[in-house]
Amino acid sequence: MAPDVRGASLTALAAGVATKTWKSRDLVEAYLERIARLDKNLGCFLLIDGEGARAKADAIDKKIAAGESVGSLGGVPIGLKDIFVTRGIETTAGSKILKGFIPPYESTASSRLAAAGAISLGKLNMDEFAMGSSNENSAFHPVHNPWDLERVPGGSSGGSAAAVAASLCAGTLGTDTGGSIRQPASLCGVVGIKPTYGRVSRYGVIAFASSLDHPGPFGRTVEDAAALLEVIAGHDPMDSTSIPQPAGRYREASKAGLAGLRVGVPKEYFQAGMDPEVEAAVRAALDELARAGATLVPVSLPHTQYAIATYYLICTAEASSNLARYDGVRYGHRTADAGSLEELYAKTRGEGFGNEPKRRIILGTYVLRAGYYDAYYGKALRVRRLIANDFSAAFSQCDVLATPTSPTAAFKIGERSADPLQMYLADIYTVAPPLAGVPALSQCCGFTKSGLPIGLQTIGPPLGEEAVFRVAGAYEARTDWHKRLPEDKS
Repeated sequence: MAPDVRGASLTALAAGVATKTWKSRDLVEAYLERIARLDKNLGCFLLIDGEGARAKADAIDKKIAAGESVGSLGGVPIGLKDIFVTRGIETTAGSKILKGFIPPYESTASSRLAAAGAISLGKLNMDEFAMGSSNENSAFHPVHNPWDLERVPGGSSGGSAAAVAASLCAGTLGTDTGGSIRQPASLCGVVGIKPTYGRVSRYGVIAFASSLDHPGPFGRTVEDAAALLEVIAGHDPMDSTSIPQPAGRYREASKAGLAGLRVGVPKEYFQAGMDPEVEAAVRAALDELARAGATLVPVSLPHTQYAIATYYLICTAEASSNLARYDGVRYGHRTADAGSLEELYAKTRGEGFGNEPKRRIILGTYVLRAGYYDAYYGKALRVRRLIANDFSAAFSQCDVLATPTSPTAAFKIGERSADPLQMYLADIYTVAPPLAGVPALSQCCGFTKSGLPIGLQTIGPPLGEEAVFRVAGAYEARTDWHKRLPEDKS
């Protein structure tokens, strides 16, 4: 008999399967029932693979009955952002231009989860090609925040964050280019980590901006996120940017405590424009870290003010290059009405891409033009180095940084869709860590008076995931925010 999976921990569910307390098939059925009942209002899933999940669960239950090993995540139902290619299962990246695309291969991250015994329930909704901060840019339908259905879940991994918050699966994978794991984790009140660049393989992850894309996990608890990262991290010869270093002991680190740890507080992350409720919650969290044994150290990241402009120059330039492959010739959508090759390209891309990819392709193509390259893209690369240098200098004074994740709680659907600049500014606290390639985690540190989650961001030095998990685990152990659950809205 399966437990009530609402609010259940991934690591606890895996332990229950391993000890025969419940069967994997029962867990799969429990989550599929919740998806059938709740997701019509949430919109988290683009594809549900119930038949495949049941077959995998039955196979795991047979192995356990026979006394065979099933892996550290054996029998636990998870979900995959629809940017991870899955062999034989449609992968769209939230775009009409890839509607109907059935990949002939599997991403490294999803392969490693499957090898550890995790069972994918399906593909999760996202902003098209991971371009967005609200999940309103999905070509198919928006995702709604489980805490308030009139509000956004954050983006671009909104389906991944909302699915964990609403207990539609035990854990999920997302990607973070400028905040697309941490910002929705903040707005949905769950744990999400963007690891060091190269810590998790990008093989089989549909590219948005290749020097900025970071795959990573979402979990209900810090330990859940740590358990998922332990499985997917590590060198992959299929990714030339993959770091040749094994995964760390993140679950162990999450229980190590804070004695002797120095936590830097950058003044640039507490500026005008932040919601007062967000600032109050984050400052209260900093006080809690001090009571837990950490030393708070004031630091400065002086080039933070240039991070948004730098990020949007680099990511659009890389998007322009990466998305050039969608031309209607090799795979994906192909227009039915073209009289020439040029018309084929123009109509295919015009029909297949939504407004946000078009906007970023145009911006990126502009900044890469001869005569503009050095003035825009080249200068952005130089400022990116200065931003990375800021982090290096800060980490000479402290072990981790602690900041807000988002300047506000979840905003209403449609509230910012007519103003792209306001939407881009939602990433103001999350774009700098990807530019520097450093790990960063978001977890819940409170709620607004209207009941919306607030996120605390912990940033570590390169390959400093253990220190990040130390802070996150210690804070979670001393608070109960992660135990709050949104009401089921069926």
